[in-house]
Amino acid sequence: MNLSWVVNASPLILLAKIGRVDLLLGLTGKLVIPASVASEIQGRPSGDPAREWLHGAGAQWVRADVPLDPAIAAWDLGAGETAVLNWAYRHREYEAILDDRAARKCAGIQRLAYRGTLGVILGAKKRGLVPAAKPVCDQLIQAGLLIDPIVLRGALGLVGE
Repeated sequence: MNLSWVVNASPLILLAKIGRVDLLLGLTGKLVIPASVASEIQGRPSGDPAREWLHGAGAQWVRADVPLDPAIAAWDLGAGETAVLNWAYRHREYEAILDDRAARKCAGIQRLAYRGTLGVILGAKKRGLVPAAKPVCDQLIQAGLLIDPIVLRGALGLVGE
C-alpha cells in the first residue's frame, strides 16, 4: 500500500496496549513518528507497551520535528499534535493519525488528510489484516479509547459489521 502516515501518541499508545501496532505497519508505505511524539511516549512509565515498542522496533520511524509553520502554531495544540499536523502540513502526501478533537478540527480546516485510531481499524478490516473490526474496537475501548457508541456503530456498518 502506498499510504504515508504521521502518527500521534494516542493511537500508538492504544494500539500498543492491545498488541496491534502491527496494523499501522501493515497499512502504510511510510510511517513517521515526530520527535515530540516520541518524547511524550518515552515519558510514560517503565513497562508501558508503547514506550517499550518505541525503544525497540519503533525507533526506526522517529524523525526530527520540522520547522513550525505559523498556520499550525496558531492552534496552540499539544506538542505531539502540533508536530504531527505540522509534518502533514509540510509534507502533504502524509495523512495525520490522531484522535484529539481539536487537532482533527485543525486538520480539517487546513485541508490535511487525517484519520483516528478507529479509522486505522476500519482500514485493517478492509485490507484483511483483521477478520473483524468490532473485537479490536472493543479491546481499544477497554484500553481507553473514548468513542460515542453511535459513532462506533456507524463506523462498523461501513465495514459490514
